[in-house]
Amino acid sequence: MKQSLREKGIKGEELALEILKKDGYKIIERNYHSPYGEIDIIAKCGDVIVFVEVKRRDSKSFGDSLSAIDEKKKRRIVMTALYYLKKENQTAKKFRFDVVGIDENSVKVIKNAFVIDWE
Repeated sequence: MKQSLREKGIKGEELALEILKKDGYKIIERNYHSPYGEIDIIAKCGDVIVFVEVKRRDSKSFGDSLSAIDEKKKRRIVMTALYYLKKENQTAKKFRFDVVGIDENSVKVIKNAFVIDWE
């Protein structure tokens, strides 16, 4: 039976969670929604709040998983992260954006995958 895209996404997030936990991340939220968009995983790594985007691709037909995160997606993630920090009164905390890319049989965790461009 063929898996739906949603089922594949859930399995990808489960794999990402497993890897992040092994790396010492403490999971705070999953699938956090704001008026600006969604963040797959919010975690703590030491004293840093980490906003994690998970992308999974089963083939390279449309590029690898990491190429699926364009500037528009990054802006939505950043706006959602800032919304979360303000709502949770965490604006003074250190934070970063990580990406977990899952391609066929490989998984990559990229820390500080992108930064906020304030211009």
